[in-house]
Amino acid sequence: MVDITHKSNTLRIATAQAIVTVSRQETIDAIINKTVPKGDVFASSKATGLLGVKKTADLLPDCHPMPIEYCGIDFAISGLEIIVKIEVKTIYKTGVEVEAMHGASIVALNIYDMLKPIDKGIEINNIKLLSKRGGKSSFKDIGDSLTAFVVVCSDSISAGKKEDKAGKAIIAKLESCGVKIENYQIIPDEKEEIKSIVEQNTEADLIIFTGGTGLSKRDNTPEALEGLIERKIPGVEEAIRNYGQNRTPYSMLSRSVAGIVGKTLVLALPGSTNGAKESMDAIFPAVLHVFKVLKGHQHN
Repeated sequence: MVDITHKSNTLRIATAQAIVTVSRQETIDAIINKTVPKGDVFASSKATGLLGVKKTADLLPDCHPMPIEYCGIDFAISGLEIIVKIEVKTIYKTGVEVEAMHGASIVALNIYDMLKPIDKGIEINNIKLLSKRGGKSSFKDIGDSLTAFVVVCSDSISAGKKEDKAGKAIIAKLESCGVKIENYQIIPDEKEEIKSIVEQNTEADLIIFTGGTGLSKRDNTPEALEGLIERKIPGVEEAIRNYGQNRTPYSMLSRSVAGIVGKTLVLALPGSTNGAKESMDAIFPAVLHVFKVLKGHQHN
């Protein structure tokens, strides 16, 4: 199975269809009049479809088990065609398009099974996904034209005693979002240096610090930024900590910071490689939406 542990829960919706074509009008009349020998075709097929949606992960080995929080099944008749449409919803880390298509397939098969005693010319066609939304594809704010300054705050790394991995993880995530890295620097945990970087680089769209957000005496990044940030963004800070807390209980000790200085988004993230990577996964690319909001306010 694909590893989805790095993903966040979002509302996922998928709609799929299947078309069952019968060979004569008498079959359609029997469905409408509920005179099919095996029973009410639509009522039975709806129940079968609900089971099919919920059992998808039991039959397809790479599908993740997930909570199905809504499933709607509708039928429409057009000539000799029975059009099956299924909508599935969940709040989870991965989408439900396969569940929707599997449900549509099972409904079509049940209709076939119920009608075959009275019609030998039934066909199943056009099982397909009609639409899907939610997850990364629906919140994919692109960083094209944005620039970033990545700053590693660490006494040991700046002294050459350790290799920087957190900053490089941040850069990799930014580049995957289309953000251009304008500058990359390693500095010791010094308040004045941190403040100076923000004050001298307000032309950058993003300034991301990694390190100095813990509780040791040399963790100064939040204090250095305290007087500079004009508007904090508590929701971003909460998203980072909540994402991390689902992976390690120590995330509650992190003092990540997010806020605006002028037109620049300033972030202070943990200095550990996992902490930095998980923080980036928690908020990117969705956090880039802040620039659409800022530009919209400036335009108005």
